[in-house]
Amino acid sequence: MKVSFIGLGTMGYPMAGHVSKAGHAVVVFNRSTQKAQNWCEEYTGTFATTPAIAAQDADIVLTCVGNDDDLRAVYLGPEGAFQQAKAGTLFIDHTTASAEVAKELHQAAQERGFYFMDAPVSGGQAGAVNGVLTVMIGGSQGDLDKAQPVLDCYAKATSLMGPVGNGQIAKMVNQILIGGVLSGLSEGIRFAQTAGLDIATLVDTLKHGAAGSWQLENRGETMAKNEFDFGFAIEWMHKDLGLCLAQAEKMGIKIPLTQAVDQDYQALIAEGRGRQDTSVLVKALDKKA
Repeated sequence: MKVSFIGLGTMGYPMAGHVSKAGHAVVVFNRSTQKAQNWCEEYTGTFATTPAIAAQDADIVLTCVGNDDDLRAVYLGPEGAFQQAKAGTLFIDHTTASAEVAKELHQAAQERGFYFMDAPVSGGQAGAVNGVLTVMIGGSQGDLDKAQPVLDCYAKATSLMGPVGNGQIAKMVNQILIGGVLSGLSEGIRFAQTAGLDIATLVDTLKHGAAGSWQLENRGETMAKNEFDFGFAIEWMHKDLGLCLAQAEKMGIKIPLTQAVDQDYQALIAEGRGRQDTSVLVKALDKKA
């Protein structure tokens, strides 16, 4: 298929690479033209100078940008992807954004004869590089069926969560759970360190039981060693948790643990730790000792 990929950030760059390696004809766009040129030197494909040009001949257009405002710009702006795309084009957005912007773009797509799915991903930079992401999709089964050969290039699991917007809601649940797990893990690791337990032995033991989790197995020891350079920065997590809190307010419910975790991340960002990964949450305990 003819596939366009808009947004070559930490996630998008390798995701687009997997699509190219699978044999699809890929056109990329990135705000930094140099990054698009670098991608074309590493993979087979071409780059466009605007989202509109990138999308004009595509069967499927994939986007992975920063936030709601970025999405509106790359889709609806004067040089946006909706400006020159052909009727019947399927747009798939991998950005972690609000459910509202997903519905807004879906409506705009329908008015123009396009199709749209929100499809945020989980698995981090390593998942993108290794092509094993989990994709949570809001849209129709028919659109998912059309998209599946492309999604399979970089995903190990794709799940249809319901209509457009539900993919973003599912991603919010994902971030809420990660924050909760890391909160408990932070206290557990600090508790174990203070008691003098060997953290490597502890992690190797607990990972097989009811306390086991990806975070424990992959971040338990590094948290104890004060190593926090593993990809998903807390400034991004703060953005994502803000989406969760805003959605909870719209639904009229309280998520106090998520609010507390977000406040801890805000404090850590204020200390200059914004680019460190989410497991740095353990350092928030230093202020509470």
